[in-house]
Amino acid sequence: MTPRPIRVLIVDDSAVVRKLVTDALSHDPEIEVVGTAMDPYVARDKIKELNPDVLTLDLEMPRMDGLTFLKIVMAQRPLPVIIMSSLTQHGSAHALEALRLGAFDVLAKPHGSYSFGDLSPQLIARIKATAGAKLRASRPEVPEKRVIRPAAPPVLTGPANAKPLSRLAAARLAAGGGTRAYGHNPRRVILLGASTGGTEALREVLTQLPAGLPGIAVVQHIPPVFSKAFADRLNTQCNFEVREAVDGERLTPGLALIAPGNFHMLLQWCVDHYTVRVTDGPQVWHQRPAVDLLFKSAVNCGAAPYAIAGVLTGMGKDGAEGLLHLREKGATTFAQDEASCVVYGMPRAAWENGGAQRQLSLDHVAEAIVQHHPGPPPVHAPHAAPALQPAHAP
Repeated sequence: MTPRPIRVLIVDDSAVVRKLVTDALSHDPEIEVVGTAMDPYVARDKIKELNPDVLTLDLEMPRMDGLTFLKIVMAQRPLPVIIMSSLTQHGSAHALEALRLGAFDVLAKPHGSYSFGDLSPQLIARIKATAGAKLRASRPEVPEKRVIRPAAPPVLTGPANAKPLSRLAAARLAAGGGTRAYGHNPRRVILLGASTGGTEALREVLTQLPAGLPGIAVVQHIPPVFSKAFADRLNTQCNFEVREAVDGERLTPGLALIAPGNFHMLLQWCVDHYTVRVTDGPQVWHQRPAVDLLFKSAVNCGAAPYAIAGVLTGMGKDGAEGLLHLREKGATTFAQDEASCVVYGMPRAAWENGGAQRQLSLDHVAEAIVQHHPGPPPVHAPHAAPALQPAHAP
């Protein structure tokens, strides 16, 4: 039996955008545009009438703004929502708030030189990814900076069907190379990659980390401009500085650098410290920035034996190959588990190819990072961190 097409309702006050989106989606037989709406009041009635599977939602509309409507939708009739927002700092801040409220993903609206031809494959892919996605409740803003207490290092085990490691990598891991503490070695580094659902996953992880950890390099699949707003918001919530990366910038302890949207970020070692290269090279896995390029650059500059690296929620396979290279060179590696992922795509690929030594629930990721890179004792830790659960092979 042929599966039923994914039913999409397009909500946007621009007739031009409604037509562009409709025309783009109409070429894919797995997607059916069942209707359009020019404002939330019309959309409310059409949701009841048409029962769509996915909503694309503009944020700036007459009579009711998109954020207010999103709150109503998630409270009364939850369904996957893809935000289409303008490429402005104001629009980016609202888009990030929409993600916190439970929106599935965000794309930049077609505007000027950033044509819909560039966005169409991304929108189609995201709509299809909703078929296996989990709806997520809104998460509260971080009221105060939180820290967790370092604990004993976890035992890391790989999947039963993992690709065998090289003799060198196996020897390093057997000797503790993937879990030993490196004191204040400037070579230590934390590497994270994420895609769909990743802005909130990263926020949950990073806001739980204490100050004093090694430098953190993050690749999140995100449109231009949105990455700056994302970094700025995290900077107000984390116990360390968070910035959008600039080419040639030094990655130091107590700093997290976020790859800019539409640019790759690579790691380099310069005498006694890391720097980042920001480049507009070709897309990898249809993505720029790409997690794989960050991870492979870490291998190339000798960071693997001193690194902990992980892949969080997201569609596709980006990061799996790079994570395997890191593990083979002695890094501690993990992937977010299926139960806590919005989309179990990238983590699944990293688990099944053997790149991830362990699967972790999202609420255990920060703990694992602290255990691997214990920093100064936290100022306060009102609640003990939960014990890690045993890993299970897929």
